[in-house]
Amino acid sequence: MNTLANDTFLRALRRQPTDYTPVWLMRQAGRYLPEYNATRQRAGSFLALCKTPELACEVTLQPLARFPLDAAILFSDILTIPDAMGLGLYFADGEGPRFERPVRDEAAVRQLAVPDPTRELRYVLDAVKTIRGALAGRVPLIGFSGSPWTLACYMVEGGGSSDFRQIKTMLYKRPDLLEHMLDVTAQAVAVYLNAQIEAGAQAVMLFDSWGGVLSHEAYERFSLAPMRRVLGALQRFRNEPAGPAGAERRESVPVIVFTKGGGLWLERIAATGCDAVGVDWTVDLASARARIGDRCAIQGNLDPMALMAEPAQVRAETLKVLDNFGAPAPGVGHVFNLGHGISQFTPPDSVAALVEAVHEHSRKLRAGNASASSL
Repeated sequence: MNTLANDTFLRALRRQPTDYTPVWLMRQAGRYLPEYNATRQRAGSFLALCKTPELACEVTLQPLARFPLDAAILFSDILTIPDAMGLGLYFADGEGPRFERPVRDEAAVRQLAVPDPTRELRYVLDAVKTIRGALAGRVPLIGFSGSPWTLACYMVEGGGSSDFRQIKTMLYKRPDLLEHMLDVTAQAVAVYLNAQIEAGAQAVMLFDSWGGVLSHEAYERFSLAPMRRVLGALQRFRNEPAGPAGAERRESVPVIVFTKGGGLWLERIAATGCDAVGVDWTVDLASARARIGDRCAIQGNLDPMALMAEPAQVRAETLKVLDNFGAPAPGVGHVFNLGHGISQFTPPDSVAALVEAVHEHSRKLRAGNASASSL
């Protein structure tokens, strides 16, 4: 594994000075790219693509070949842990991910056990190692997992949901049972992320996609508390190569926590000990920056649908986000991202316009800030 040629993403997460604002996109390896679709067709299915390390590596690198992004994210699925628990993950046409054996009663909950990622999820760890080797130090690699609450939603509902009736019924009728499930899932997430870090992930992200469907009290108990336990169990440093053969340096492994719909709870998320709070497109970045202060960095937050506009309009919307966050200051970090995953219908030219605008305009903001400071 090589030293990093571009560590801007990691520096921003550590709230260190950067020459520009780094940018990467949730789901940046995906169906909006024709080359991704070609690789997926070769694989035969989405799950086969995820479970073949060489192909997972290939699609992870595809967006980096098109756009000067500042980080790569492991290509995998959010539901690998429940699949390894024996729930039988499959994908139905037009329905997304489903489970053959959802967890709906006490017996099923009590049978849940923490999978060994070096066995049941070996393909993910092999993909991490393969991707790190192929990146050759170009940009950092992000590992990830679904949050305990989000995984539990899929596990109980049996797939996606519009009303979360099954899991919310368990939440209100048997909160003790749900808490047991979340405890097992939190342990599994921590073990899984630590294995990714050990394999080479240089930052990790928790995707709490469904935390925003909870009430204020329920979010603290059933989403935030399990994530706090995950963070407390994570390996926050790893040894990385440094120059001469055999030399190593100890590097921190930043952790990003993203709750979709979590704008009400930014201060609480920041207090978990994460290195960055991810925010969706409904959050005002200037307000988020004021509320979080110097506790951690912020990641976000262009509306993914803005990328459906013409490149000039995409650029204008991108500049609004950067200007809203404002010029950087000591101890403040910003990573540009979408407010959620990129749509499969996104024109690649829009992504090119976004990345160019972030890099160009954020440099101007820094130059303007430096000029003002020298007056």
